[in-house]
Amino acid sequence: MEKTIQILIYIHAAFGGFALLAGLVSIVAKKGKNIHRKSGLIFFYSMILSGIIAMIVAVLPNHESPFLFAVGIFSLYFVLTGNRALNFKRKNPDLKIDKLISIIMIITGVLMISLPIILTKNINIILVVFAIVGIIFSMRDLILFKNAERLRKGWLKLHLGKMLGGYISATTAFVVVNDFFPSFYGWFIPGIIGGFIIAYWLRKMNKKTVANTVYN
Repeated sequence: MEKTIQILIYIHAAFGGFALLAGLVSIVAKKGKNIHRKSGLIFFYSMILSGIIAMIVAVLPNHESPFLFAVGIFSLYFVLTGNRALNFKRKNPDLKIDKLISIIMIITGVLMISLPIILTKNINIILVVFAIVGIIFSMRDLILFKNAERLRKGWLKLHLGKMLGGYISATTAFVVVNDFFPSFYGWFIPGIIGGFIIAYWLRKMNKKTVANTVYN
């Protein structure tokens, strides 16, 4: 069993590596071009497989880790919702799955905060931060789902923002596993840097939207 688990861990790491490389190509490539789409798909499926394997390992004997399982759901939330945001450019998209994903993330977030307190009588600050981020994004999603027109107009922002969030998750895992930063800083530094990058892209898109509106 242990040998099988080690193989799964290696496969998980390999897909994580593919995700990092493909995600980087997708980020720097011109949006909408073929290379962006193909590298984005590789990133998406690599993240999905890596996340699922991580969650499987997290429930296997001698490797039980509610922490890893929860972070796996957190990562999958971003790439799944980022990919599904592509559907929002169509009129009247079916949002049942999207709502379910958001609800699962909210429930997971609540458990990420409450379970460590219940089981260990301590607050896990890393899980709390991840949980709050996941809950906020999920609540925002559910609110946005009620406004079809706003959802359709904002699909690109949602797509880029969520996929970048998924890439930040992959980068965070890479940084933490390789101990690039001391203590718990590795859990937050990629997110802080990535947050500025997301803000830059969203601001750039907002300016472009305003310019197009004025021009038209």
